[in-house]
Amino acid sequence: MAPTLRRLVAAAPLRLRLHAGESALDRPVRWVAVSELEDPTPFLEGDELLLTTGMRLVPREAGAYVARLVARGVAGLGFGVGLGHDRVPPELVRAAAAAGLPLVEVPRETAFIAVGKVVADLLAAERHEELGDALAAQGRLTRAALRRPGGPGAVVGGLAREIGGWAALLDESGAVRHAAGAGAPAGVAAVQGELDRLRAPGHPASLSLSGPGEHVVVRPLGESGRVRGFVVVGGARPFTPVGHTVVNTAGSLLALALEQQRERLAAARGVRAVALRQLLAGDAEAAGETLAAVGPLLGTGPAPSGLPTGPVAVLACAPGDAEALLDALAEAGPAFAAASGELVVVLVAPDEAGRLAEVAAAAGATVGVSRPVPASALPAGLPAALEEARRALGSAAPVMRFADLAGRGLAALVDPESLAAFAAALLAPLREYGSRADLVESLRAYLACNGHWDAAAHRLGVHRHTLRYRMRRVAELLGRDLEDPGTRAELWIALSAAGQGERGS
Repeated sequence: MAPTLRRLVAAAPLRLRLHAGESALDRPVRWVAVSELEDPTPFLEGDELLLTTGMRLVPREAGAYVARLVARGVAGLGFGVGLGHDRVPPELVRAAAAAGLPLVEVPRETAFIAVGKVVADLLAAERHEELGDALAAQGRLTRAALRRPGGPGAVVGGLAREIGGWAALLDESGAVRHAAGAGAPAGVAAVQGELDRLRAPGHPASLSLSGPGEHVVVRPLGESGRVRGFVVVGGARPFTPVGHTVVNTAGSLLALALEQQRERLAAARGVRAVALRQLLAGDAEAAGETLAAVGPLLGTGPAPSGLPTGPVAVLACAPGDAEALLDALAEAGPAFAAASGELVVVLVAPDEAGRLAEVAAAAGATVGVSRPVPASALPAGLPAALEEARRALGSAAPVMRFADLAGRGLAALVDPESLAAFAAALLAPLREYGSRADLVESLRAYLACNGHWDAAAHRLGVHRHTLRYRMRRVAELLGRDLEDPGTRAELWIALSAAGQGERGS
């Protein structure tokens, strides 16, 4: 606890006597300054106990002297008697009382340096106490991080309690993963616009935001320059050094938890990819044994890892859309997701397939959906269902069901070889443009998002200005107007044909 004038006045060895300002004695004292200047304020920072013998004090100017000290934020005034003055001037006492400035008399027997030593000792004790509090908080947060399951959530909850406010853990996109404290929803919403500054290369280590009755700190989490999430904390008062230390400790623990979670997820996805290959090969028993043997070691429960036991629909999306699909999967409930070649494949109950695909599409993904496979046809019917989902994925719609695609559309009326030749010729200038192979995928994202710059740029992971530049280059290379509906239709057909050809090879 910071030293106050009340503690100094109560220190018997100093023998200080209070003359005015009793109501302000609980104000913290951050240092002791000695000055005989008529105006010492240029050399002060605020929160000091100013000591003087009044050698240059003119009693009739006491009011102006006190007013300058109050304006500067001085915590109190100590007046030494026995040298220039035998007693504290009454004019100074009246001025201090009127301004509410604590005024103490320092007797001749008490050296000014003795007052400074007492304050220094109290400040040292405060620092020691703060260090102890920080170490204790670090220990509590570390123990919370070791809990299984629920480590990150426990750290966030502990952080909110330690700072006496609210806390939240956000993923890379800014979505809330864990939150604690009543002010978290509004606080997180208020900082969303600041997250881009922390995603940019060379970003600051943290951001501090202050408003009426609200102080917020945002800290990015990650390693090697890659931001993988954010910790956001807020409270009614500015954060103390101990508070910042606690926030930094929690940030380090959460960053480690995110990295460990990422590694576990990568391992779990690898295991599910093996199980999916076994399942597509018709060996459901081996697939189940693979998941049962390895799943517990990865910290995954049976629901998200287990194989489907009833009718299923197959969903497929490109790897670039996997995150949106998996986020939607987390909301849909138990389902099986795994990599299959260059696709991400999900087996889900047919009545959940449509909702899951629409949620993923709303996040910017393109999803293909197969027809339902009855339980009696499993696992033999899965390869055909996967091919249906692949074919539906190549359509122009964000969500396409094979049942709506089969036997319909312009591509079904065109000879496949002729369509492939048309696509190759139309897209050749983009593929041959130096090393800029990203022009084809940028065009695909631009058309898939119906020309919406922000959505397409987010899908590609680039800035919208970068995407605009690429589209201008595409238009120049092709000699086409990308605003023309006919041009867009031809390009989308070409891209769909090229995509089907690449997946088929």
